[in-house]
Amino acid sequence: MTGVYNPLLVCLSLVVAFLASYTAVELSGGLNALASTKRKPLWLVGGALSMGVGIWSMHFIGMLAFSLPIAVGYDFPTTAASLFLAISVSLIALATASRGALSRTRLCVAGTIMGGGVAAMHFTGMHAMQMFPEIEYTDWKVMLSVGVAIAASIAALWLAFTLRMPDVENLVIKRLGAACIMALAITGMHYLGMSAANFAAGSICLSGDKLDANWLALVVTATSFVMLVGTLALLGFHTSSLSISLKRANRQLHYLGTHDALTNLPNRQQLSLRIAQSVAECSRTESLFAVIFIDLDGFKSINDSLGHGVGDDLLQVCAERLRQNLRPTDMVARLGGDEFVIVLADRVAASSAEAVANDVLRRLSEEIVVNELPLRVGASIGIAFYPRDGSNADELLHSADAAMYNAKQNGRNTFRVFEPQMNHTALRSLTLQRDLHRALSDGELSVSFQPKFSVVSQSVTGVEALIRWHHPDLGEIPPLEFIPIAERAGLIVEIGDWVLREVCRNIAIWDTHGLPAISVAVNLSPVQFNVPDLIARIDALIGAAGVDPSRLMFEITETTAMQSIERTSSTIEALQSRGYTIAMDDFGTGYSSLGYLQRFRFDQIKIDGAFTRDLDTGGQRSSALLSAIVTLARALQIDVVAEGVESESQVRTLSGLCCDQMQGFLLSRPLPAAECLEFLRRAADRIVATAGPPATFVG
Repeated sequence: MTGVYNPLLVCLSLVVAFLASYTAVELSGGLNALASTKRKPLWLVGGALSMGVGIWSMHFIGMLAFSLPIAVGYDFPTTAASLFLAISVSLIALATASRGALSRTRLCVAGTIMGGGVAAMHFTGMHAMQMFPEIEYTDWKVMLSVGVAIAASIAALWLAFTLRMPDVENLVIKRLGAACIMALAITGMHYLGMSAANFAAGSICLSGDKLDANWLALVVTATSFVMLVGTLALLGFHTSSLSISLKRANRQLHYLGTHDALTNLPNRQQLSLRIAQSVAECSRTESLFAVIFIDLDGFKSINDSLGHGVGDDLLQVCAERLRQNLRPTDMVARLGGDEFVIVLADRVAASSAEAVANDVLRRLSEEIVVNELPLRVGASIGIAFYPRDGSNADELLHSADAAMYNAKQNGRNTFRVFEPQMNHTALRSLTLQRDLHRALSDGELSVSFQPKFSVVSQSVTGVEALIRWHHPDLGEIPPLEFIPIAERAGLIVEIGDWVLREVCRNIAIWDTHGLPAISVAVNLSPVQFNVPDLIARIDALIGAAGVDPSRLMFEITETTAMQSIERTSSTIEALQSRGYTIAMDDFGTGYSSLGYLQRFRFDQIKIDGAFTRDLDTGGQRSSALLSAIVTLARALQIDVVAEGVESESQVRTLSGLCCDQMQGFLLSRPLPAAECLEFLRRAADRIVATAGPPATFVG
């Protein structure tokens, strides 16, 4: 599980580190100038508090900058312990820099203690998240971050000691420069330590209900305020203009902690607070309000194929459209990624919520132009009502999310109102998403092969690889159910690589048994097709297996091909130049533009099974349509495969239409790898017995 950084908060953490460092340098000079030994301990403790709070604030602003795809909280005692460590090491640093001569030995000992303390503060703060499973750390990065902390502490002590005297030339400039160096070292140690943390997939935060990020944002705001006031007091600035700037900075810090940096919409913490307020209001008035969960359809493909810059611009436009036509009392928030939530308050009726959902669908489906590229997205929407579908923010969001998932399962670009049975579907989805990680390593996935046949001779012309999942508890899971889940969980590329390795392994087995060479078709999902390194990944896998590229055919759907025409054309050409063949799967179900056949230059098109079934019921109309497709494909030298053949009459019609190949349950169901080997072996024996051509064999 990976997280992302908020660049504004990262910059803010650097600013806080600079102010804390400058405070330390100024304090070392101020403590050295104190003649009264009675007042010096009080200044030392006060300075340690100010400096320690500054370092601690920088650390937790950096933590707030790091966003995981789960709700995160912090354990209060552990968080308090990290603050105590920061103040303690600051006390050591100031005491060292403000007394006596700074020998090399004392500098190294004090710097090591201080650096170790700063590192301990950092990892104690990380431990306050109480993740399960526990955070695993990369050892060499941890050691490197501790080394950086010690080196930075030694350098900071030396600079503070050197610049403590007021007669140093260009003192202010040198202290500012020293503060910059110290700030870069402190933040470098923090983010290096953060990079050492590895969060396991499916991790949960056990402190989620203790000290949430929203509350921590307020605490960090207050502590940063104290540190800034201390810095300003030491520097002697008490003007009203600086006071206004300080308040503005704290307001900005609070805003950044409660709003999404990209869209400026309220974030999850602010959304939860707003829902809690609506619950309190509606519980008094015995009224209801609605929570609308919105997930964009097609955004991931656009983001992966056209880049994150286009994706970010698209999200900003969608956020602006979601703001439209809402009442002042309503709220729209971004949960993260392409997920948004609208809260309709003030006694909203069920019909009103459905009207808002329809309006959102209409507005989001309108064309969006980003960098002169016309783009379209849809949305799957779920609606939940208080108090029927939940009594708090978590329950309402869960119910709305379950309804949204049901909408996605039922065709997308629609909405659903939550019903209790949807919880079962959502729970099953979460279970499958969790278990997919295990399925790859535990051998629960397998590949079956469905043969394709010549319409004329009914000999085998190739096979199509189809993934299967046998769940130990739930039994056979249909691909149409788990493939979308794998795409949402970010596992589809890894699964696709596994399928390709299995295909190559079976090709090697067939060759070992001396079977005639046939091509194997492998489906590429939209996410796979749009990964930037698709060609390199395929070349590496095929090359490692020693398989001739001509043995592989890659199938993409018509909808996938149309996502980005230029990218699709270049990808197809690159694959074909390496010897692979390309097929368009489910032709006729997407944009149905025959003109694109010439532009994309497919080697094969597969007519969707719905067309084949209509041959038995559609009469002349279906035959004429299929005949037109076959005629155009033949003119473009593209093979045509009819899917879903289930009757002898369909075979006769396809033969009369001069269709090239066919595939369906009438001819052969998908066969497990072992059964497919026996099938191919029997077919090859028939060829030998009938002295048939060596390139194909009869099924």
